[in-house]
Amino acid sequence: MAQAGKSVRCDACPILCNIRPGKTGSCDRYGNVDGVLTRTDPLVVAQRTAEQDGKLVPFLAAAEEWDGAIAPGAESFVTGIGASTTYPDYKPAPFIVSSTHEGVDMVTVVSEAIFSYCGTKVKIDTDRYLGPEQSPVLSEREPVGHVTTAEYGSQMLSLGGVRHLTGGGKEEGRVTCRVMEELCNKRPVPLTIEGGAELVIQAGQPPVINGEREERMRVGCGSAAIGMFALQWYRHLDEVIVVDDQITGVLSEHQAGRYLNIPLSGIRVRGKRSTPGRYFQVAESGLGWGGTDIVDPLSIIESIDPRKARPGLRLLMVSTTGEDAEYFELDGDLRPTPAEMPDAVTRVVQRIADNCEPAKAAVLFMAGAGGSLRAGVTENPVELTRSVKDALTRVTCGGAPVYVWPGGGITFMVDVTQMPERAFGSVPTPAIVAPIEFTMALDDYRLMGGYVDNVVQLSDVVSRPGVRATQWHEENPWPYSPARARNRSH
Repeated sequence: MAQAGKSVRCDACPILCNIRPGKTGSCDRYGNVDGVLTRTDPLVVAQRTAEQDGKLVPFLAAAEEWDGAIAPGAESFVTGIGASTTYPDYKPAPFIVSSTHEGVDMVTVVSEAIFSYCGTKVKIDTDRYLGPEQSPVLSEREPVGHVTTAEYGSQMLSLGGVRHLTGGGKEEGRVTCRVMEELCNKRPVPLTIEGGAELVIQAGQPPVINGEREERMRVGCGSAAIGMFALQWYRHLDEVIVVDDQITGVLSEHQAGRYLNIPLSGIRVRGKRSTPGRYFQVAESGLGWGGTDIVDPLSIIESIDPRKARPGLRLLMVSTTGEDAEYFELDGDLRPTPAEMPDAVTRVVQRIADNCEPAKAAVLFMAGAGGSLRAGVTENPVELTRSVKDALTRVTCGGAPVYVWPGGGITFMVDVTQMPERAFGSVPTPAIVAPIEFTMALDDYRLMGGYVDNVVQLSDVVSRPGVRATQWHEENPWPYSPARARNRSH
């Protein structure tokens, strides 16, 4: 029996705080309210209005005036945000919610998970050099991750993970946990790459690199840009060199130039020739043209063959985003001389820029929903894994869709920008606290050995005190739509 004025023991994580009256535990998520252990944040219910004539009705006339109260008549989905946890894992999930969708009885198992085995994958739209692959990423001088393989037009970071959270010093774990929580809650986070750039990363916002806000994601590599715009350069130019850290393109040698019968210009660039018109390693990586370290584009020209080149030859050198572009004409000694760029060429350079998507930083939270978490769903945890893999159970994170990796376990990734605000928390173990929901048909839940005696009605949950509503992210699929089985052979 609860007694006012008495301390309470919190068992929501392994810290086991002893909380005095009127105080909260070390995570600020649980407090002692009149002698009762109480979750201090509200349970978040995502709501959307029903469809009319195939279209969603606007949620509220003036959303900015909405106070977070439950909207009557709206469809509701109980998220794991503020739901509390199954720890120490011998008990069912905090909420097992029944509902009906299109005549099908559904159930959603809702909880907050404590993740030590988790991290963030950060995609940074830029050609600029951030640092050597495998270089440590630092925050407050502590290693919190590393630079990983670059992808098309983006640099990639892998941050967090159990080895940084628990495998290093106490300060490393604390800082790593803070960085992940801030990034996942869509707040700006300064980072330093050892031997590389200073960054400010915020999910869904342009990255800031060495104090400069990135604006454009490249249209493609140098070779791709040649192929995309060759026809528009035809007749206006004799040679185009698109400077790129990975693959620099040369129009007259490129297959696109050969297709258009553009004569070879005799201009040879530095680097390793891959296939005709495609060159690797024309310069070192850096913050200059096309992600290289060059400032003077003419520095990558190795030679000009007088048997093929001629005075007056028109040369454009341009970067993969169109931010850098210079026009030259060869003089009587076959030296590139700066000249005024023709309007037709200027328009194509602008088109390169117009085809560049806005640069953003994407943050994906990645975690493994392990054995103990699954025990809050069913007495036979492997049945949940099988149900997810058979597409009978849909996994969501704060209502947002997730990608579940193939192979064993339930390893998932979620785009944090598709989640409600302040969806993530932490505990000082250190570990990240994140919402997770498993939605399936009630019959499938019963077959997997779920805790059917703990099922409560959706209407009973949303009518409880301490529930806050948030507007449904319109781009997310509605989780109650029944998943379709791929197979049920097990």
